[in-house]
Amino acid sequence: MIKINLLRMTRRNQINDSELSVQPLMSAPFSLFLAFKYLKPKRTFLSVISVISMIGVMLGVAVLIIVLAVMSGFDDMWREKILGFDAHILITQQGMVDEPEKMIKKVEMVNGVAAVAPCVQGLVFVQHKEMVYTPLMRGIDIEAEKRMSKLPQHMVSGEFALGENEVIVGRELARRLRLKVGDKMLVFSPQTFIAKRDEITLPLEMTVSGIFEIGMWEYDIGFILLPLDAARELYGIESGVHALRVITSDPFKAGNTAMQISASLRNEYDDVNIQTWMELNRQLFDALRVEKNMMFFLLIFIVLVAAFGITNTLIIVVVQKTKEIGLLKAVGFSSGSVMRVFLWQGLIQGVIGTAFGIGLGLIMLYYRNEIMRALSFGFNMELFPKELYHLSEIPAHAALADVVLVALLSIIICTLAGLLPAWRAARLDPAQALRYE
Repeated sequence: MIKINLLRMTRRNQINDSELSVQPLMSAPFSLFLAFKYLKPKRTFLSVISVISMIGVMLGVAVLIIVLAVMSGFDDMWREKILGFDAHILITQQGMVDEPEKMIKKVEMVNGVAAVAPCVQGLVFVQHKEMVYTPLMRGIDIEAEKRMSKLPQHMVSGEFALGENEVIVGRELARRLRLKVGDKMLVFSPQTFIAKRDEITLPLEMTVSGIFEIGMWEYDIGFILLPLDAARELYGIESGVHALRVITSDPFKAGNTAMQISASLRNEYDDVNIQTWMELNRQLFDALRVEKNMMFFLLIFIVLVAAFGITNTLIIVVVQKTKEIGLLKAVGFSSGSVMRVFLWQGLIQGVIGTAFGIGLGLIMLYYRNEIMRALSFGFNMELFPKELYHLSEIPAHAALADVVLVALLSIIICTLAGLLPAWRAARLDPAQALRYE
């Protein structure tokens, strides 16, 4: 009885010394209240080691958000450039599309189709003076292309127009062949290599009417646009086309539109092949997705390292508060309640560090280009060369799903970081802890 009374008196004195108020317990669990008290030492607003741990979490979260946003920005940029040059849906048949006008009318009746245009596409050889290159030639109906293409907005020289013997080239190809608007170039057909000995296939002499720049190297160097009749002549086609290019009202619903087109054409054309822009560029987008996932996997280790800092901080707190923990267990505080004190501390530090990390990451993203230019000027080197990326600014898109995922994982990791110190505190023997009380 005497021992119990002494313990009660000791507990009352300990609570008075720690300035614990009973009032907060009315609105919050006692374990949460103790967690906040342990985060705030007597002489300072916050523990220095706790602040350092939260800074580690903040930096890890900020780096993750910045990298994922930049990766998403590049993904969106490639999608925009692909949709600015390629069709949303490509329709082909085995061999040739023999009746393009008839098929175009049927496709245009499908719900979701905005425009349809025929094309002849294949490899050609081009020559300007002594320089030779092998781009893809795309024969187009210029009037139909104006209704469905974004290329007119990407012309850097000349105009988006094709006369009888005119050609539009990409900027990188023009730079490599030293072409400018008004220059003449020779376009050789691959049919030259399979012509009979007594036949001579002459190249077409074409005049450059315009130069475009999409900003995607493969397009800017790898394509030339010719009139549809000239393309047919190069490939020895009397009628028909290689494919139909379809633009939809919503490119991200191109799969649904493709299914409707397929249902409309299957009865009459059993050999028709329909591909969406996602299927045609699947390799690129898969590579971007894998790269983004790998970056996330590698950078999450920064948060894990910061979580070890929280674990170290809480172990120190357990050592410092050994007698108080022993006193709490002696008066009936359960092991689970003791564990919750330190789990709450890990959660609190994780939430604070994550919140500041999200704020820092979003601020860095907002001023990313100014920071990049300042670093380039300071180190006297081009950190983001335009010649390599064809971009003057760093693209970024902070997706809400990415921010939420990073925040949840960071908070969970930081909370679990308190598990080891919490388990150690819960196993303390009250008698051992109060031996020198």
